Amino acid sequence: MAIDLEFKPFRPSSPDITNEMSTPSKRRDVDIMKLMMRDYPVTLGEDSLSAFHVLLKGPAESPYEGGTWKVRVELPPQYPYRSPSIGFATRIFHPNVDEASGSVCLDVINQTWSPMFDLLNVFEVFLPQLLLYPNANDPLNGAAAALYLRDQNAFNLAVKTHVSKHASPQALQEEEDNAMDIDDELSSLGSMSDNELDDLIFE
Repeated sequence: MAIDLEFKPFRPSSPDITNEMSTPSKRRDVDIMKLMMRDYPVTLGEDSLSAFHVLLKGPAESPYEGGTWKVRVELPPQYPYRSPSIGFATRIFHPNVDEASGSVCLDVINQTWSPMFDLLNVFEVFLPQLLLYPNANDPLNGAAAALYLRDQNAFNLAVKTHVSKHASPQALQEEEDNAMDIDDELSSLGSMSDNELDDLIFE
């Protein structure tokens, strides 16, 4: 699973949230601002203002409760008239999420998206509903779907195990620490001379 090495806090390009549909960039800023106002942590990548991560907490009274997932969001140039690309960067065990890529199978995003929807709908309604009510008849994770249909108690236990391993506060902290270690190693390599790199390669 790819790890983004550097993030910067979001700073909206304009505080004016009126006429939010006037331009895609203004709509993007308004949507992100709404997420932050509802206490969803948002981090932007260095390369694009249209690609960022949002932290999503598992819904209460579900096997996902207590977990926190980093969800990647990519907005097309035509957003909000075209749907955002949504995927889980943190591993999750769910019938409608590909465990390797994090891709999400959700009709309201993939097929029936409307410009009347916004990112707050995605994170407050669509994704929590997906976690609460999986559709095992249209799976991206066949093993999770089969377990859900065969034995929901066993499915819930498997989810809780995945949450503890991949989406607990400790797991997220370890992921951040590993990302920082990789960043430090890359910085060290970048500061080496050609001779030092040659010595390292041919040791």
